[in-house]
Amino acid sequence: MKTLAERAGSIRPSPTLAIDAKAKAMKASGIDVVGFGVGEPDFDTPEHIKEAGIKAIRDGHTKYMAVPGIDPLKDAIIAKLKRDNGLDYARNEIIVSCGAKHSLYNVAQALYGPGDEVLIPAPYWVSYPDQVMLNGATPVIVPTREEDRFAISAEQLERYITPRTKALILNSPSNPTGLAYDRGVFEAVAALAVKHDFYVVSDEIYEKLVYDGFQHISIASLGPEIKARTFVINGVSKSHAMTGWRMGYTAGPANVIKAMSDIQSQSTSNVCSITQMASIAALNGPEDFLKGMLAEFDKRRRYMVERLNKMPGVSCLMPVGAFYAFPNVSALYGKMYGKSAGGRKINSSADMAAYLLEDANVALVHGEAFGDDRFIRLSYATSMENIEKGLNRIEQALARLA
Repeated sequence: MKTLAERAGSIRPSPTLAIDAKAKAMKASGIDVVGFGVGEPDFDTPEHIKEAGIKAIRDGHTKYMAVPGIDPLKDAIIAKLKRDNGLDYARNEIIVSCGAKHSLYNVAQALYGPGDEVLIPAPYWVSYPDQVMLNGATPVIVPTREEDRFAISAEQLERYITPRTKALILNSPSNPTGLAYDRGVFEAVAALAVKHDFYVVSDEIYEKLVYDGFQHISIASLGPEIKARTFVINGVSKSHAMTGWRMGYTAGPANVIKAMSDIQSQSTSNVCSITQMASIAALNGPEDFLKGMLAEFDKRRRYMVERLNKMPGVSCLMPVGAFYAFPNVSALYGKMYGKSAGGRKINSSADMAAYLLEDANVALVHGEAFGDDRFIRLSYATSMENIEKGLNRIEQALARLA
């Protein structure tokens, strides 16, 4: 019997989706599980966007559409990038894809190949290294430090640059840390990209979910030379609570966008026609709902981080964006649980996540999946009731360790 392609054996399934699936299976069997695993707003899609989708169906927008996105949606994206980020793009510099993950994958397909190296600061979103490897390139992990709030410095980054460096992937605000880069860091990184002539893939999907007055900046806005080397990735999933609609987009150099469109034409073709019509309403419409959503996320953020920092052996930086807390739990490694059953030792973030799921019925993601085994990730995109209940369970479970 024929075997699988080599690439299939080297790829891990998404750990965040795996945790969510396990938690849902436990719930289906009658177990009361608190889920902190998946990164998905618990708010409903705003009414005016839903109505635009319904209208699209009634108006017969249910056929094939242009592979890289219809012009009215491209125009809405262009207007958004100008309005929010000070960036000017033409239609042939925009491609609409099935979510930001698909946008990132299309970039990887168009740019990376055998012999290429792609710089990825850690902690990183789980799919970055795998998407690089799927296309025959080598992910080069650049570790960051908690005491630096997980920000890379230009000096540190330059030590990892080689003649094979093809691109750098940046995510600000970050999944999983919730931290973000300021203008000074971006300026130094942009200078490096221009000096060494590599691309920057800028994942900005959480740009509108920021707190404490933080101002998001797109690295592409720092001058024409860095803009010519940058792919801005964004979408409506997080900002408009539209995760299931699957609309992401890329803005970047026209020749690569054309290659991405050709690749997409042989995979998914166009994004769902109904989603495209609804996304026009999302990008062109009011954002009043965002203020309420941010206020609620902010309340949950402060409560979760304050509770975590009061737990013995746990420390957690206050995030400035997204909806994740990324506590350091490594001080608890080496402790035992379940002595009556022979005892098991917690030696890693995976052990900690397994213990909390099995013993406390709390689902979260281990930090090893994000490139730093000292941490675990909790999403506060769930109700305050769930957050309080889940943190109570975690606190009690950690107190049982010895």
